[in-house]
Amino acid sequence: MNLIEGLNQQQKQAVLHTEGPLLILAGAGSGKTRVVTHRIAYIMEELRVAPWSILAFTFTNKAAREMKERIELLVGNMVDDMWVSTFHSTCVRILRRDAEKIGFDRNFIIFDRTDQLSVIKDCVKELNLNEKNFPHRMVLNEIGRAKDELIEPDKFEKMHESNYRMEKISQVYKLYQDKLVKNNAMDFDDIIMYTIRLFLDNPQVIEYYQNKFRYIHVDEYQDTNTAQYFLINLLAQKSRNLCVVGDDDQSIYSFRGANIKNILDFESEFPDAKVIKLERNYRSTSTILDAANAVISNNIGRKSKRLWTENNKGCNLVHYLMENEHEEALAVASEIKGLVERGEINYRDATILYRANAQSRVLEDIFRREGIQYRILAGLSFYQRKEIKDTISYLRVINNPACNIDLIRIINVPKRGIGNTTVERAGNMADSRGISIFSLLSSVDEIPEISRASVRIKQFVAMINGFFAVKDELGVSNLMKKVMEETGMIAGYESENTLEAKNRIENMKELLSVAMEYEKDREAKNEEASLEDFLAGVSLASDVDSLEDDNSVLMMTIHSAKGLEFPAVFMVGMEEGVFPGYQSSMNETELEEERRLCYVGMTRAKEKLYVLSARSRMLYGRTGYNKPSRFLEEIPCDLVEAKDNTYKTAAPGSGYSSGVKKASFEIFSKNSRFSSNTMDTFKPGVKKPASISKGVPDGNTDLKVGDKVRHKKFGKGIIVGLKQDGDDKKMEIIFDDSGLKRLSALYAKLDKF
Repeated sequence: MNLIEGLNQQQKQAVLHTEGPLLILAGAGSGKTRVVTHRIAYIMEELRVAPWSILAFTFTNKAAREMKERIELLVGNMVDDMWVSTFHSTCVRILRRDAEKIGFDRNFIIFDRTDQLSVIKDCVKELNLNEKNFPHRMVLNEIGRAKDELIEPDKFEKMHESNYRMEKISQVYKLYQDKLVKNNAMDFDDIIMYTIRLFLDNPQVIEYYQNKFRYIHVDEYQDTNTAQYFLINLLAQKSRNLCVVGDDDQSIYSFRGANIKNILDFESEFPDAKVIKLERNYRSTSTILDAANAVISNNIGRKSKRLWTENNKGCNLVHYLMENEHEEALAVASEIKGLVERGEINYRDATILYRANAQSRVLEDIFRREGIQYRILAGLSFYQRKEIKDTISYLRVINNPACNIDLIRIINVPKRGIGNTTVERAGNMADSRGISIFSLLSSVDEIPEISRASVRIKQFVAMINGFFAVKDELGVSNLMKKVMEETGMIAGYESENTLEAKNRIENMKELLSVAMEYEKDREAKNEEASLEDFLAGVSLASDVDSLEDDNSVLMMTIHSAKGLEFPAVFMVGMEEGVFPGYQSSMNETELEEERRLCYVGMTRAKEKLYVLSARSRMLYGRTGYNKPSRFLEEIPCDLVEAKDNTYKTAAPGSGYSSGVKKASFEIFSKNSRFSSNTMDTFKPGVKKPASISKGVPDGNTDLKVGDKVRHKKFGKGIIVGLKQDGDDKKMEIIFDDSGLKRLSALYAKLDKF
């Protein structure tokens, strides 16, 4: 078999360069898996290298299986003797052979997340630490990050000896590791760290594997962390036949510990390295690639490369600028329906990408209404997420305390010391008496069987009764907010300080958006808003057919889409403050990762790419008025078709949203929906004794929504929100270059023009 037949020139070079360090910079859709599998097959077939001398690292078991299957098609069952697996699987295999050399039996056990949290809980309790100040998940994540950086307990303690909180976590870390060793156990993060320790403490062991693995391959090298980088370098130290494949422009996992410097600094680590760039894309149209190249070229920390293709030019990108997130979702639904009706795609060919999970909620609502089948990939439907179901269960109990199922779900959420045994006893006794569990708990003093938890039960009952007493007075959204805060759910997730917890908080705030929209809808129809009616609507919304029809539109985060491709891609929420987010905008390193994420999203599209933004968006219970994303501005104007004719002010070849800004401001200034009485996002502050004219040049006291202003620091902008605050006015202003800012009229020193 000719193993280089059908490969392009750069792919052939990568296959044929077998000796010494090799960096393959493989752009999106450039056929990197084909190159790696053909290279491994070539080494076995042409160089007559034994399969057991070849090691290939992947990041997922699925990727390992696929790579092995493709190699098998080329060389047959010789692949069975190769080591093609994830980092962790490889290390477990090594440790099973020599674990006793570092103090473990070979039959060591591996603790999963639940086991880890259980041990952390014991450690926190044993050290007499307050669980609220040291949440178990947060502590475990800090320990995990330390292990990813190969920081063991003693070193961790020295690093943080002047920081009280981190010093306490170091004590937990040390005790945690001691308990794992006593149980002959390792956690997931230990596996790589202990393999490295085995190698460093036992020269004969590392020498064995250095001799064994003469050719080492690493897939998705841009996603490696410090521990993985160190492991790879140890194994390749002798043969130096190390081939790493990756794309720095697709490094989007820093929150998981991925270190982009590993791929950027490869040539410094190996000065004699051969670098081959796979820049020919086999996936997308040239228009999509030109747009993606234009965006990613704005990053400074990257290797120089530019994707190109022999595919046809294809159609321009399409940009919708809609009034709000509901119109955005309707535009997506309408466009997909039109494409299907015209026979251009099937529903399965379309995918919707968003920056945050919470953005799926409005899309799901609209798709259900329009009768379009959809699936959520790598995540639950919005209404099926734990934090959403917990909040809804609280509201159901408040609306109807006799609802036993919902009460059982939330009685110990967040944990308040009412255990499963107590709840089970209460349930059995309530059944035998023919009453609800809540009724039974309301008389806890008369029930000795559950008296041990009486104090906590009384607090829970009093809390629910308190909510019940004000539910009609507060209204749905304010009641929901009160529940989220006073039950401790929000505070509990905040204390975890993890990405997962942050996402849960964002989803809960998005549920507030649902309640606020419901109330506005009832008000517009001159109908009464009630908790009972709201819950009925949510129940209908969440009771969706869960069958995974093959002809369904896919919805997912951009992170989940990496490695996938689709004929038609819809990227929603392309606004400053959403994508990129406000915090990322203030940090150049984070902003560059956000831009890489945008690049990943764009390069998922094969034929059609739609980018959508909204002039106003309610997200996480707060309405924002943001200008279109800077990433849109980085796309050349002549590559984009605008569905809003106000964009035609942009000059050909200029940044696309240079016309967007002007159009947005004109629309804001003419739109009465942005009057001061709609702006409910400001919290009342301390009243200022001075006149408002004090902060406005020339005594200008008639600031209003739509006024164009100039600020010394932020430049030109337009007022999109205004609210009186005593003698002051609180303003929301969208500036051309700085995005949305909230300023005091008294102190902002604005010039009108």
